[in-house]
Amino acid sequence: MSGQKEHRAGFVNIIGNPNVGKSTLMNALVGEKLSIVTDKAQTTRHRIMGIVNTDDYQIVYSDTPGILKPNYRLQENMMNFVDTAIGDADIILYVTDVVEKGDKNAEYIEKLSKIDCPVVLVLNKIDTSTQDKVIALMQWWKEKLPKAEIIPASAQEKFNVETIMDAIVEKLPVSPPWFDKDQFTDKNLRFFASEIIREKILRNYSQEIPYSCEVVVEAFKEGEDRYDISAVIYVMRDSQKGIIIGKKGAAIKKLGTESRIEMEDFFQKKVFLQLYVKVDEGWRESRRELRKFGYEE
Repeated sequence: MSGQKEHRAGFVNIIGNPNVGKSTLMNALVGEKLSIVTDKAQTTRHRIMGIVNTDDYQIVYSDTPGILKPNYRLQENMMNFVDTAIGDADIILYVTDVVEKGDKNAEYIEKLSKIDCPVVLVLNKIDTSTQDKVIALMQWWKEKLPKAEIIPASAQEKFNVETIMDAIVEKLPVSPPWFDKDQFTDKNLRFFASEIIREKILRNYSQEIPYSCEVVVEAFKEGEDRYDISAVIYVMRDSQKGIIIGKKGAAIKKLGTESRIEMEDFFQKKVFLQLYVKVDEGWRESRRELRKFGYEE
């Protein structure tokens, strides 16, 4: 039919250093809370897809872990997600902010300067800076990545999110959709249940505890009136198990209540949640355990 728009679709992969606001931006672009957001580094461990559909296009966003120098196998696998995201993108959304030094992880900037696909660089958190500093930073990035489109934004305040969206739509390749038009993520409900618990761990516990934990949903029963969910929190030491549980079970009770409330909001259904804590000393280095937790193929 003449005059009909060609359908566009593509993979838009979000990369950047820890704590620059990648997950906040992803959630703002998708309009759903898919990635957990805290002020701690390494909040995102997996590659999480969020899909935006209209009649004319489909954008498949991928949030990825923050770029870091790996210290153990879990972090190596997290960086594999980032490298894969750079390799299979139709568009790269590189997120930086007004605080970090531009030459942090310079090898990734070098990679971005050489790739063929379009790069949209988002200078995030401009609401915390001055106009002069933002202009200077945009100029600095323009020299580093001359082919990139640079957009100042505040994902938190949703400022310029539509501008970013327009820039992406304009650069999408002509393509049929990659996923069903009613799908909004590649992850299942179990995954989101475990991520909600992990977010509450990040918010409720300090120091090394969140980085020593992994959450596995062992049972997810979908009833008519409610979801019955049973999850295990794996820690690396007995002392960490004691901290998670807390005095007379107070800490884990609070964790369970906060997780259940958020799950009920996310799933729009009543939730019965049971939490258990187990010690698994070497899970961050064990290939078998990491495969079980979804970090290795």
